[in-house]
Amino acid sequence: MKITQAILPVAGFGTRFLPWTKVVPKELLPIGNRPIIGLLVDECMSVGIHDICFVISRGKEAIPQYFYAQPQLERELEKRGKLHLLEELTKYNNVNFHIAYQEEMKGDGHAILQAKKWIKSDMLAILFGDDLIKGERNGLEQLVDAFGALKSKRDTAMLCLHDVERKLVHKYGIVDIAPDKHLSRTKRIQGLVEKPKADEAPSTLGIVGKYLVPRSTIDVLAKVESTHHDKEIRLIDALKAQLKTIDIYGYEFEGRRFDTGTPEGYREAVKELG
Repeated sequence: MKITQAILPVAGFGTRFLPWTKVVPKELLPIGNRPIIGLLVDECMSVGIHDICFVISRGKEAIPQYFYAQPQLERELEKRGKLHLLEELTKYNNVNFHIAYQEEMKGDGHAILQAKKWIKSDMLAILFGDDLIKGERNGLEQLVDAFGALKSKRDTAMLCLHDVERKLVHKYGIVDIAPDKHLSRTKRIQGLVEKPKADEAPSTLGIVGKYLVPRSTIDVLAKVESTHHDKEIRLIDALKAQLKTIDIYGYEFEGRRFDTGTPEGYREAVKELG
């Protein structure tokens, strides 16, 4: 199944990077000469996704603006013969960008639901703004390849997994893996636990910010929202509700992950990817 749409929830305030993020969204911080969000959009394009929805908060309009065409600047670069810069600026001209606003910070699932009316595809990618993976293939390429190798006959979700230290499992959604010995990096998931205590975690495989989910997951997420009046709405809540009705797999990615949501992780990403 070809995946043609992606949601990038990037509405957070970036408080760990204040005061810088008072004026510049965290996702526009540079990795070399390109912003973090540009690397994530490039991931989408690498697997043929050219229909992308940014979920942003008010004041973060600079994120989509980065990708919009600027004909006057493009003409000037062409006149000056700076074709390498022109190529970089125009690479996004064939991508359809859409904006949805998250007015309240009520969880990642709530952010995703702001794009619900925009979704047309039966399968979509969701990429959160903090996770970058360095390897022979980017994180989304690995997920799409693993998804394509499955022979599931019903709705299927594929999550990106990272083996974390047990003392850190309380920071992640942790998966419970079914004992399928014939699978290697691809794991069949039989349970999901949000931020468990170290001694209660069913494994040390944590979910990092890249997902492939069927449209049915978004529909279930909307039902979750109707029952979580004063609680944060999480994508993992919908996936837990679907454990018996869809196939859920995880793929333990190859390469090195950088968490650009922290100043320390961002510095490492600049050092290794810049």
